[in-house]
Amino acid sequence: MPRQQTVTRMADAATALLESLTPQQRSQALFDFGDETVRKDWHYVPRDRAGLSLKEMDESQRTLVLALVGTGLSVDAHQRVQTIMQLESVLAELEGSDRTHPREPELYYISLFGDAQGDAPWGWRFEGHHISLNNTIVDGTGLSTAPLFLGANPAQVRHGESAGLRALKEEEDLARELLHDLDGEQKRAAIVSHEAPPDIITRNVPHVRGEVHAEGLAMVAMTPGQRELLAALVRVYVERLPEEQAEAELARIGRFTHTHFAWAGSEECGSPHYYRVQDPAFVAEYDNTQNNANHIHAVWRDLNNDFGEDMLRRHYGEGHRNGLGH
Repeated sequence: MPRQQTVTRMADAATALLESLTPQQRSQALFDFGDETVRKDWHYVPRDRAGLSLKEMDESQRTLVLALVGTGLSVDAHQRVQTIMQLESVLAELEGSDRTHPREPELYYISLFGDAQGDAPWGWRFEGHHISLNNTIVDGTGLSTAPLFLGANPAQVRHGESAGLRALKEEEDLARELLHDLDGEQKRAAIVSHEAPPDIITRNVPHVRGEVHAEGLAMVAMTPGQRELLAALVRVYVERLPEEQAEAELARIGRFTHTHFAWAGSEECGSPHYYRVQDPAFVAEYDNTQNNANHIHAVWRDLNNDFGEDMLRRHYGEGHRNGLGH
């Protein structure tokens, strides 16, 4: 029932948005669900994107987009997303305007895939620099919310009216607290490299398969207090979702029996660093190496169900068995 409530809110918000669009806007925003070259082409860098941008909308339409975005996020995460968007104005001041892809808080795009009010699978994406929210709905109740990417540049604003602002504070601080609580032997297991990779390893692949393997310190080798810290770090990523969906996701993950924590790079604040939390069900990946280690990328991946892959496999398989086809 909780998932169905979330899906219903999403469908209603998507329909309200679509009904507000002009025919031209609708042609930009709406895609066939089966067009995987668009639906799975996600990214977190500034680039040309499919979909309809906030810049091409009026104020009431932008409000409807943010309402749709809010159906897929907790209240706190919804605020974080808007903070990340506003960081584009900070970057514009820092970098100037001579860019192929300008830094603008309105260069975020909505894409709708399929019919939100029909029986067939459908989905939506909200995306721009440092934000990619991908939601897939199957059979009216099945919901996949991954990949879910949030980033921040600057990770900490150091000048101006917003000095001190950290949009993704907990993603760094909890991981660092866990690392510092490890003893020497534990730390030797957890630190897999003294050099951090330049970005998250999984990048923007549609599905994480052989890109990463669990490594580092196993949760079973941690003290009870350290296990609580690791569970709290996982919840930072999961609780980006609405409360009822987060609870369902935590139930899916289970007891973290096979979870590992891996760190790479410096242990010192302000120096390049990276971590990954991984088990057979998920990977949470974080990197802070760019712009003098003041630029965060942090993603949640469902190793079985990114873009609803597992749900869709069951849906189409059952359809074939019942003679329904696609």
